[in-house]
Amino acid sequence: MINDETEIVGVVEDVSVHIEESGFTVLEMSSDNDEFITVVGVLPEVAVGEKLTVRGSYDTHPLYGRQFKAKSFVRSLPSSAQDLYKYLSAGTVKGIGPATAQKIVEAFGEDAFDILENHPEKLCTIKGISRQKANSICEEFAKQFAVRQTLIALEKYGMTARESLNAYKIFGFNAVELIRTNPYILCAESIGVNFERADAIAASLPEQPDQMHRLRAGVIHVLRHNLGNGHTCCPREKLALPATELLGVEAQVLSDVTDALIRDKQLVSEMLGDKEFLFLPYIHRSEKNAARRIKVLCSFPPAGKPTLLQDIEDIENTLCIKYEQKQKSAIITAVEKGVLILTGGPGTGKTTTINGMISLFEKDRLRIALAAPTGRAAKRMSEITGREAKTIHRLLEVEWDDDDNRAFARNERNPIEADVLIVDELSMIDIQLFSSLLDALPLGCRLIMVGDSDQLPPVGAGNVLHDMIGSGMLPVVELKEVFRQAQRSVIVTNAHKIVSGANPDLTRKDGDFFFLPRKAASQAAETVCELCANRLPKAYGYSPVNDIQVLCPSRRGEMGTYNLNRRLQEVINPPDKSKKEVTVGLFRFREGDKVMHIKNNYDILWKKPDGEEGSGVFNGDIGIVESIKPDGTSKIVFDDGRECTYFPDMMRELELAYAVTVHKSQGNEFDAVVMPVLNTPELLSYRNLLYTAVTRAKKLMIIVGNEEQVYRMARNDKKARRYSALRYFLLE
Repeated sequence: MINDETEIVGVVEDVSVHIEESGFTVLEMSSDNDEFITVVGVLPEVAVGEKLTVRGSYDTHPLYGRQFKAKSFVRSLPSSAQDLYKYLSAGTVKGIGPATAQKIVEAFGEDAFDILENHPEKLCTIKGISRQKANSICEEFAKQFAVRQTLIALEKYGMTARESLNAYKIFGFNAVELIRTNPYILCAESIGVNFERADAIAASLPEQPDQMHRLRAGVIHVLRHNLGNGHTCCPREKLALPATELLGVEAQVLSDVTDALIRDKQLVSEMLGDKEFLFLPYIHRSEKNAARRIKVLCSFPPAGKPTLLQDIEDIENTLCIKYEQKQKSAIITAVEKGVLILTGGPGTGKTTTINGMISLFEKDRLRIALAAPTGRAAKRMSEITGREAKTIHRLLEVEWDDDDNRAFARNERNPIEADVLIVDELSMIDIQLFSSLLDALPLGCRLIMVGDSDQLPPVGAGNVLHDMIGSGMLPVVELKEVFRQAQRSVIVTNAHKIVSGANPDLTRKDGDFFFLPRKAASQAAETVCELCANRLPKAYGYSPVNDIQVLCPSRRGEMGTYNLNRRLQEVINPPDKSKKEVTVGLFRFREGDKVMHIKNNYDILWKKPDGEEGSGVFNGDIGIVESIKPDGTSKIVFDDGRECTYFPDMMRELELAYAVTVHKSQGNEFDAVVMPVLNTPELLSYRNLLYTAVTRAKKLMIIVGNEEQVYRMARNDKKARRYSALRYFLLE
């Protein structure tokens, strides 16, 4: 049980765990009353002998017992001779070991730091320390001292230890002066301080920074916020109201600031139709580049060959199937044109069409690459084609440049080795990833893009599938005919009813689609938990963790993911003395829990059972907490077999995943889906959200809640407007 936040003061006696990249640390500290306390948290550059004032709370770890979880801390360098010895003998300063530390402290006592900082020549009076070694020791000390002083100064601004470490990594020893002049540089994505906190830091400074810094950062903040909502750009007129409200300035002042940002190339302005739109530069480059690459593909198609109907008949005989006319048209277009968008709902034959294309391409001995946005989608693609499919990130081979920024090894200079690329789940690919994918296509490579245009747009920025279809520039084949075999599935027939605006059939008591009416949210939540923990495992043999997925329209409320995850964890994976736990943020993770990674992290290393190794875990990846070590370090195994080590601070990028939002489920399929529809917020009660949820279910779909709300969602074809520019750039 976590107690109220408190403050402890003491000297660092030992550092048992320290992760340099993140600053996560486990240390032993002796308090003023000689009590030894285990402290855990983000404590960058802390060394033995330093005096710390730490704010946080006590917690009881199941194995390690009582610990103090640090939320913030203030440090001061050691002052007593004893603490000076601890500090120097711990190996913090390169060139000083225990023996040399003892000699320095015996010779200079409490003046040792002054000698190391200002009088290297006096070190030479100690036997065994040459002039060269003295200079080397003092240079190393100056470097270590400067790092600590920089972090101490940054923490005084109210920055967390993690933010201070990130700022130091980016700005170095000039960080304090740069932030004092312009605290809004902390709003950079790599540091992560939001605009409101940068405002608070600015207010705490003895001299107020130039107001122009604040105004410029505020405009960019509003545009970046829109990016988080999926927009690649924003009409200038729509930027004005939220920006003036945030900054408290008149419209003309804001207009002048925006013009200045455009002149300085911190924003990009484009006239799309008769309106001016504003972009962040890197997103503008991605959309422009994607449009350019698509135009090249369409203008210079690969060498095609006449495709005889006899070829398709041979495939039909080999695969024992019969293609309808639209499927034949798709296969012929893929071979002759080289670029194709293949779209259609469930049961319309996208899979058999893709397999037909693959058969023809293999007959011509073309090299084929298959890719999908998520690990689960790639795994499914492998299963339906019988060939290896990779995630797009893995296909492009993530690496890092000289500035430690993410890059892809596969690009224009080093394209993928393929004659044909088939990409599935195109609807969930954001513009930046799509642009990088197009860069990596070799000249003459065929590109087959497969997706369902009625599903939700991607979680990231952009509207790639809709923009390309809307441009009319690319060949598009939409499969509409539902095959007889698929018609036996109520999931399929209801999905098509929903997408056409008709009411789904909620009366069936057989088949694969069921509706369970519930009037009260508490009843509905209880039913969802009972279905997942008991009824479905007993009736169908489904695993509550591996086979069943609860999909919610919203994160909040009694029917939201926060509440349902808490309740589902208690019934599916309850507390047990044999299961270790770690608490991070809102979640208490337990061995055996189902979790989802919630942001792209290209740094996390993984290994598969077959020995394959790589890096990168991405937004929407689902896995299981296999083990938790006493220090909170956890082993996560994802659906596609990747095994990753998560240090405690990295666990903030995970959430419990017994229940996830429909948006987060894109690109995934599950044997059984349970969806609560009750008290759904009006903004989330729309058709393609319901359709996306239903089409995530492979074998069983159960809706729990209010019948009229389900029908209202099916009738509501209103979609939130998503601003993007790919269609405009394609038509330029």
